[in-house]
Amino acid sequence: MLSIALMGFAGFAALCLAMEKHFSDLLGRKPGRGQLRSLRLAGWLLLVVSLVLSVHQRGWAHGLVEWVAVLMAGVTLWVFGLPYQPRLLLGLAALSLVLGPLLAVFAG
Repeated sequence: MLSIALMGFAGFAALCLAMEKHFSDLLGRKPGRGQLRSLRLAGWLLLVVSLVLSVHQRGWAHGLVEWVAVLMAGVTLWVFGLPYQPRLLLGLAALSLVLGPLLAVFAG
């Protein structure tokens, strides 16, 4: 379940960075249109992959409920952490982008 949480967190990080305001605030530069589109695609892809893993591991009934719960926890962390510790969240998102798939491969 940790791999699903990490990939969901990374997906929300990509979707957050796909917004021009957040991209500029966090990275200190203006994004290109291609960058925003790529981040949006990567974010949704990570969320879909985390959903597929969750359903594969636990079935539709439990997997879907656990997936939504884990995503809500990740979003809550983003919502309350972004105004206070944005750089820390970026570091956590990068770490989760690496550890999430690794845990998925080694756990299953």
